[in-house]
Amino acid sequence: MADTAIRHAELDKIRNIGIIAHIDAGKTTTTERILYYTGRTYKIGDIDEGNTQMDWMEQEKERGITIVSAATTAFWKEYRINIIDTPGHVDFTAEVERSLRVLDGGITVLDAEEGVQSQSETVWRQADKYKVPRICFVNKMDKLGADFLATVKSIEDRLGANPAIMVLPIGSESSYIGNVDLLTRKALRWHSDDLGASFDVDDNIPEDMKAQVEEYRQKLIEKIAETDDVLLEKYLGGEEPTIEELKKALRAAVIAYKLVPIYAGTSLRNKGVQPLLDAVVDYLPSPVDLGEVKGTNPKTDAQEVRKLVPDEALCGLAFKIQIDPHVGKLTYFRVYSGKVQSGSYIYNSTKGNTERVGRILLMHANTREEIKEAYAGEIVALVGLKDTITGDTLCDQDKPIVLEKITFPEPVISLAIEPKTKADQEKLGLALKRLTEEDPTFTVKTNHETGQTIISGIGELQLEVMVDRMKREFGVLANVGAPQVAYKETIKKMAEAEGKYIRQSGGRGQYGHCFLRLEPQARGEGFEFINAIKGGAIPAEFITSVEKGVKETLENGVLLGYPVVDVKVTLYDGSYHDVDSSDVAFKIAASMAFQNASKKADLTLLEPVMKVEVTTPSEYMGDIIGDLSSKRAQIMGTEERSRATIVKAIVPLAELSGYATTLRSMSKGRASYYMEPSHYDEVPNNITQGMLAKSTFTGRVE
Repeated sequence: MADTAIRHAELDKIRNIGIIAHIDAGKTTTTERILYYTGRTYKIGDIDEGNTQMDWMEQEKERGITIVSAATTAFWKEYRINIIDTPGHVDFTAEVERSLRVLDGGITVLDAEEGVQSQSETVWRQADKYKVPRICFVNKMDKLGADFLATVKSIEDRLGANPAIMVLPIGSESSYIGNVDLLTRKALRWHSDDLGASFDVDDNIPEDMKAQVEEYRQKLIEKIAETDDVLLEKYLGGEEPTIEELKKALRAAVIAYKLVPIYAGTSLRNKGVQPLLDAVVDYLPSPVDLGEVKGTNPKTDAQEVRKLVPDEALCGLAFKIQIDPHVGKLTYFRVYSGKVQSGSYIYNSTKGNTERVGRILLMHANTREEIKEAYAGEIVALVGLKDTITGDTLCDQDKPIVLEKITFPEPVISLAIEPKTKADQEKLGLALKRLTEEDPTFTVKTNHETGQTIISGIGELQLEVMVDRMKREFGVLANVGAPQVAYKETIKKMAEAEGKYIRQSGGRGQYGHCFLRLEPQARGEGFEFINAIKGGAIPAEFITSVEKGVKETLENGVLLGYPVVDVKVTLYDGSYHDVDSSDVAFKIAASMAFQNASKKADLTLLEPVMKVEVTTPSEYMGDIIGDLSSKRAQIMGTEERSRATIVKAIVPLAELSGYATTLRSMSKGRASYYMEPSHYDEVPNNITQGMLAKSTFTGRVE
């Protein structure tokens, strides 16, 4: 059992931080070192050995990547640091999004040779959205081609950040041995015999670095002074501020997101991690610094504010659901204000229902420690909540508040999955329900025409991992189809049509009749239904049936069976029969009207378009650009970085099937690529016609 006195650290001694970066920049390795130096683990985990603490899922160990964001708690000096290690792979972007939503600060890890990579930009923008103060750690200083100052330049150019260089590396590549701390003018050199746990601190700065240290120290003092009027006056008056004053001003500047402190090291070789921990404590915000959280009152829609202290009314955000084989459903919960006790009832203001908190767990990756209550500023896992999902607000019923929800990108790729046996059929339903609860970007629907179950996600890797988890965790054996692109349908012009459904078959008949107007909406605006019925032409109880009929047709598509999006539907006229009209009749009439109108409204197909970046040795650049152009790509430009060329392009996802293999054979295995969803765009007419010719979709209304 945790010692409550230590656990309930004063609020200003808590740091909730996340480690974010491009794939392979060294996030998990950095987290492992933090756990080792804070005494959380007695043995350093290694990704290549498959024995890390944070990557505990079988699939993570096999692939050497992080899939789910793992939460852990560590202590450094008398500070409590809650750390979330997030995935770098774009397929698991939902994990990063939901983690950033509840974090107070972040460490961005960059590769010293690669500089700012594409996924680093994506996660940086995600962190900007939630205004998360950050520190940068330039990792892999011992790598061939490592260049600290070039990486800092790319932070300025590509991320638009204002970097404050805190250290200068002593040596680089294989001669990298430590750093010079610019504020204190001290040299730090790590010992290699005790896994970097100890290091020497002295004034012995290498002779050839002294001038550079002074130059960069002055730049740093100037940058910090510029953010604080009192210091600036002192500095301009020729007086140097004290280190304490500089640290205090830098802390305020980091929290206000005016400066981003930059540190250097190599996590794998155990150098540079302790100063990074000191920086987390010195410069990243505690819940006290953030002061309050804003939300809306679900009853009055007025804005509500909660102070981030334990004696306020309870409020917090469920930011992640995880299915645990031993305790069932875990709901990761960031407590913003007040406190929550095990055995108590908690109100879900998003859903408007009450849930009972069975147990509260303090998480360390996938091991846990049970606690009786959790206070403002903590990140814990709750056991026993049944209906709560990612993004729900949990609070006191007497003082309800709804916090800002978390938004996730839409799925762009899907595949059909069917159980091998009758016994697998039931298990499949349960497994899919659990996995969709865990990952908001993973969706499931049934194709009524073929009876197939279609799963969709952000990328092939995500779907591959999900199918693998079904087999391992839920024992489901299933046949899986080839990945399919998640197309959508939309209309390009306004059209009107009527739908009339009349059946007479002895006794009571069926009668439904409506007129619909369809209008295109801007891309991404979604579906809007407007009831413009006047004078009771259709009774109110049947208007919801019309809307339901339209929604069902939207989901099932008209042209090729893909969902119809970005359309405004107005119900403007119709008629009914006193006896024969029914919900079903109006649903069918609405579906007929929608199909008739959409066929006149210039129906078109939309496809997901990906942002692609290919990193290649320059001799293969011509071939790669030629190949991309043959895939309907729009080449956005190229840029040189260290010894490689980066080709940036926008390419339809439909053209990228098996691209990894093509790229490997074109570049003898030396080029790599990264892609992320960009937007939806119209499919060229000739391709749509080809798809229509092959399609068996009938679009009938039964």
